[in-house]
Amino acid sequence: MFRTLISATDLLALTSRSADSNNLVLLDCSFDLVDPAAGERAYAEAHLPGAFHAHLERDLCGAKTGKNGRHPLPARAAFAERVGAWGIGPATQVVAYDAQGGPAAARAWWMLRWLGHEAVAVLDGGIAAWRAAGGKLESARPEVKARAPYPMSAEGAAGASMPVIDAEGLAARLSPGAACLVDARAPERFRGDVEPLDPVAGHIPGAINRFFKDNLGADGRFKPAATLRAEFAALGIDDMGQDPALPVVHYCGSGVTAAHNLLAMVHAGWPDTVLYPGSWSEWCAEPTRPTARG
Repeated sequence: MFRTLISATDLLALTSRSADSNNLVLLDCSFDLVDPAAGERAYAEAHLPGAFHAHLERDLCGAKTGKNGRHPLPARAAFAERVGAWGIGPATQVVAYDAQGGPAAARAWWMLRWLGHEAVAVLDGGIAAWRAAGGKLESARPEVKARAPYPMSAEGAAGASMPVIDAEGLAARLSPGAACLVDARAPERFRGDVEPLDPVAGHIPGAINRFFKDNLGADGRFKPAATLRAEFAALGIDDMGQDPALPVVHYCGSGVTAAHNLLAMVHAGWPDTVLYPGSWSEWCAEPTRPTARG
């Protein structure tokens, strides 16, 4: 079972052994925030053999209200139906990938873990790593072998994965020492120097900045677990256990790249930390919520 990352060489070996496609499902999550149709076009031209396209805004998001962020989570039951339609069951190994460094793939990874699925990993290095390892691409769309909706775990059940926090819960934890809040956006967006996507610039008060791309090396793959552990510890996240009194809460612009930091921490040895799905786009949509710059 692969639970965080899988190398291209390991995936090549896995695909050669998986004669039954229901034992392995690949999700192409490529997406461009500036051009939402770009990932789907790229998928139609070339993708890993047998991969389905998981569109960020259609498959990995729910309905937007103008107050719940740019990429709100869907209802868990609705996502369970989508997962079943991809042919994913509890025994299926899922591998998600993209061509942008892993943010949308990490979102898919997080959401499957959110349902209670354990056997899901992100292809380390994405499509580029696959091609470098000798993997082929194809344009044919796979045959759909749909299942019933995924039998998701009970949300909030003891031992359930991927805890979340909403805006009200986070607002109650803004006092010093109540949470460790990690913002995954680029430093200039975190500081409020620029804001290309949301109407308000800045960050949630008390947050620290860990740009999600800092999780990657020059080759586009995740840094070694020990390196990630040291870098997150340098931010003050040095407790390898999750203290309920001081949870680590991840956010970004819309709840996508935050999953990249959460994946990096799990890969580095931390237990599951907390996601604020609405993130900055939800937070700043309510004028009474505090913001900070610098």
